[in-house]
Amino acid sequence: MRIVVSSEQRYLRTPDGRVWSTTDAGNDFWQRYRAVFGEVRVVARVEDRPGRPGDARRVDGDSVEVYALPHYVGPWQYLRRLPRLRARLRAAAEPGDAVLLRVPSAIGTLLWRAIRRRRRTFGLEVVGDPYDVFAPGAIRHPLRPLLRRWFTRRLRAQCRSATAVAYVTERALQARYPAAPGAVTAAYSSIELAEAAFAEHPRRAAGAARIALRLVSVGSLEQPYKGVDVLIEALPALVRAGLEASLVHVGDGRCRPGLERLVRDRRLGGRVSFAGAVPPGAAVRLFLDDADLFVLPSRTEGLPRALIEAMARGLPAVATGVGGVPELLAGAHLVPPGDPAALARAIAALAADPAAMAAASARNLARARNYAAETLARRRADFYRALRVLTAPDRVEEVVSGAD
Repeated sequence: MRIVVSSEQRYLRTPDGRVWSTTDAGNDFWQRYRAVFGEVRVVARVEDRPGRPGDARRVDGDSVEVYALPHYVGPWQYLRRLPRLRARLRAAAEPGDAVLLRVPSAIGTLLWRAIRRRRRTFGLEVVGDPYDVFAPGAIRHPLRPLLRRWFTRRLRAQCRSATAVAYVTERALQARYPAAPGAVTAAYSSIELAEAAFAEHPRRAAGAARIALRLVSVGSLEQPYKGVDVLIEALPALVRAGLEASLVHVGDGRCRPGLERLVRDRRLGGRVSFAGAVPPGAAVRLFLDDADLFVLPSRTEGLPRALIEAMARGLPAVATGVGGVPELLAGAHLVPPGDPAALARAIAALAADPAAMAAASARNLARARNYAAETLARRRADFYRALRVLTAPDRVEEVVSGAD
């Protein structure tokens, strides 16, 4: 049986027909659906290119097919291509296919409308929260309040109309976007960590309170919602408190020049450095292992991979209490978004208490174990089996026996 999955990824196709990714969600990502389904059809935007980029990874192959949609970037190109998108999506899911929409998503919404008109069973994987994405300070747009209400209302309607809903959080998204009574629900993250991602043991308590404090933050700088500016604004307060605090940020994007200007304006040139884009995995872990404290100052988040990866290294952390973050950290290590003073106080308090730093390290490492690949694979497979039964209840025996 085949599963059709919508995706917001933008892929590249070379003249030989192969499809490539320069970001995430390559072929290995889509193989997770094959734990239950024999074939996977990924519905995503595809742009034709004359050759393969050097850093690209293969997407299609090994029973994974990419159903190519017209490529677009941004709302204006989306509107121009909307008739073609709708026409193409009408044939994305064939009779007998299971359908799973990864939402919030413009493509997922178009496919949702198409399959609802046919009264088809479908499931959702809720991987983000538009209420937080369009929160004040997260993006700068004159229609931000209207967009926040519109997209939040739409995601609620999608969750109410699905027969199966999986969330990347344990409580946060479920409370804001409840599934319909009687729908199958599950909680599992898209994040999964290999054994190499975990530290062998928690960090030990230092003999005295830290004076030199190495902070690290990780995240894209394409949008201001990661709140790195708030962390930079908090550094002078840490210095006034007697800490020799320094910061390394891992990640790049169009907001970086503005952040570098802020560093110069606050005269923090010797304390803040930008590592730029770093390959995921071992290269990022080097920065985490070299730091004393991880800081996530985001104005909005779903369930942040960067924080979970830092926790898996036994790194104490302070973060804003947005999205699913309160499910990960203790309340004493959470602060309001956009508040440099509160962020500085939380960092200074943790750094001043070696026992608390050691306890946070042990707790974070244990909590991150919930995102081990083997644990999440079991939860996902149970949900996919339920979706398969709901899609083809007359073929339940195949699900039990593992037939494709």
